[in-house]
Amino acid sequence: MSIDPLLVGALGLWECLASAPVSFPTAGGVRVVVSPGSGMCPAGWVGVVALGGSAIVTAPSEDAAAIVRDAFATLPVEAVVDAEAIRGILPVARILGPAAMAYVAPDGFRPVAPGALTVEQLPGGHPDLRQLEQLAGDGDAGEAGLDEITSPAFVVREAGQVVAAAGYRAWPSRTAHISVLTAPGWRGRGLARVTGSATTTHALAAGLRPQWRARVPGSRRVAIALGFRELGAQLSIELA
Repeated sequence: MSIDPLLVGALGLWECLASAPVSFPTAGGVRVVVSPGSGMCPAGWVGVVALGGSAIVTAPSEDAAAIVRDAFATLPVEAVVDAEAIRGILPVARILGPAAMAYVAPDGFRPVAPGALTVEQLPGGHPDLRQLEQLAGDGDAGEAGLDEITSPAFVVREAGQVVAAAGYRAWPSRTAHISVLTAPGWRGRGLARVTGSATTTHALAAGLRPQWRARVPGSRRVAIALGFRELGAQLSIELA
């Protein structure tokens, strides 16, 4: 049976981010581990990642892990990243996600030519990016995470103002976590594909594995158009 290198890389990344000895069950199923310093979720929360038919879960304490193990024992793997299913079995204060996790290899990438658009590079800390975040609003800007990128930003301007931008943050396991943001008045015009394509090209040229985390359908469609394959999903749970 052939091994999917994208899946192998994604599994290794999230096992690393768990910050505790844990691996995805090879025969499917869910594995829960105590990890107060987990990088899979906000501090004090429960982090869940399902990939390739199995899942790992980090909990901030032994008590939380016991609660989650008992609850998740009644769910199939695909349901552990289903917010509604989780609300039915756990005392939930808040849930972030679920978000689809997609990856692309060089031979699967479908780059988008900018056409009449000009794609400019800016440093990740450029003030024009902060202006774009203000246009987009706190919710969308926080989801995109442009303020965390370690790569150059690839931007499109209109009348001198940045209306779309993308970049990536270097994650463990040679992963490039991609961030894309378009101003509300400019969405639906293909700008996310153009800036996302430029960012993916840069990441692949650096020998990195691009990762696209998408919660909203529009962002998922952009990733799929560029050749990304959805391999699983991730969410975070704050227990009540």
